[in-house]
Amino acid sequence: MIAPMRRRTVIAAVASTAVLASGGCTSPSEPSEPSDRGRVLRFFTSHQAAVVADATARIAPGPGDDPGEGPGAREADVTGYIDTMLGALGALGDDNPPPMVFAGGPWSNRHTSGPDLMNFFVALDPVTRIAWRKRLTGWQQQYATGIHALDKLAGGDFTKAAPAKQDKILAAQSVSTFTALLFEHTIEGLYANPEYGGNRGLAGWKDIGFPGDIQPRGYTSDEVERSDGLDPVADTGIVADVLKLLGAV
Repeated sequence: MIAPMRRRTVIAAVASTAVLASGGCTSPSEPSEPSDRGRVLRFFTSHQAAVVADATARIAPGPGDDPGEGPGAREADVTGYIDTMLGALGALGDDNPPPMVFAGGPWSNRHTSGPDLMNFFVALDPVTRIAWRKRLTGWQQQYATGIHALDKLAGGDFTKAAPAKQDKILAAQSVSTFTALLFEHTIEGLYANPEYGGNRGLAGWKDIGFPGDIQPRGYTSDEVERSDGLDPVADTGIVADVLKLLGAV
């Protein structure tokens, strides 16, 4: 039997072995409540945002959630990422700038001078807008229902439950579908390009040693030869731990 694995080990393995396609969003023009860090909420109420902040912090805990952990969901502002995504196509959103769904690119200014071209978003054509509206409407309902269910399982307020109880609630079969969606969006908020609203301060990238988009400079021959880190599919380190865990299941 292998020793229990820290949840961040699994999170980092997922980030190292998957290409994460994420959509962020812009806001409706009448946001209401500020978040804990001054962010204006686009979809969540302040209580819903607090529940999501606690739940995502149990999925990807930071140093304030579990001692010894690196930056997690709170540090990367995963809740803000999810909130802006869910509020992308608000009732008054059609007249706003393009929602933060498809970054224009082809690169940012992280490794070069000039404008951040990733911060210019492509307008949605009518068919794509309809598809995104349907997708977001479904997610909005899942979040409203899921947050209510977490509160109910906690006896009224998920945020007042102890971390161990929060973990038990998130593992309950009755909320497994919502937890799966929350896990997916937590990963996106941690590791997607920061232009989409998450990965604040490049917290997620720094945690896994990812240099980010390096265009238009590209990689030198020496950097290609040395690589920019460990082979993400090599049977070593985190990946070896995950393979060992899967083999024991």
